Amino acid sequence: MSSEPRELLGIDPGELRFAFELKKQISCSLHLTNRTDEYIAFKVKTTSPKKYCVRPNNGIVAPRSTFDVLVTMQAQREAPPDMQCRDKFLVQSAIVSQDIAPKDISGDMFTKGSGNVVDEARLKVVYAPPSQPASINEGSDQESLGSLSYQETTRELTEPETITSEPLALISKLKEDENSAVQQNNELREELDLLRREISRQNGCFSLVFVLLVAILGILVGYLMNRRACVNI
Repeated sequence: MSSEPRELLGIDPGELRFAFELKKQISCSLHLTNRTDEYIAFKVKTTSPKKYCVRPNNGIVAPRSTFDVLVTMQAQREAPPDMQCRDKFLVQSAIVSQDIAPKDISGDMFTKGSGNVVDEARLKVVYAPPSQPASINEGSDQESLGSLSYQETTRELTEPETITSEPLALISKLKEDENSAVQQNNELREELDLLRREISRQNGCFSLVFVLLVAILGILVGYLMNRRACVNI
């Protein structure tokens, strides 16, 4: 198989545009098109792997078919100067056999020395305000894309690190509920103590009445016995 470079995958768009917003995850799609009669493996790398999540970051595009890749930028705490981004992406592709599965894809497949027909496409990242299209700074094109260091994007999506007003409100509500529960618990303890004292007081009264009844009964029995004795005399 010849290793001469040629365009294997059509990539649309030609640059990654993100409608930039602070503290918000933003996504855009890459549309990969295989116009050949071969199976094409691809791998996506970036110069900022901690900043982006690519799903999937590799795969197989069947002959005469398309494949969509979702690129998500993690929530950013601050905007770059002049909204210019220096991040770059690299899409590597290589012709593979039909029996290759995505889990079998390795970095060695995309090297010139592998004997495979390989291709590489470099994409810039452009920030656009949410309400209008991005304007590209021509001076940034002077940077050499080939000299950058690309890494695989295997980072999973994470929630923004900053605490928004909604979690703060939830924390405050939980604290209020906790204080209310403690107060109710104390009130229940006081009511239980009162109930115990009432029961104890009632038991004391019952004991006194019982003693009095026994005493009265004893007096009556003694009186009756004395009277019977007098009659017998």
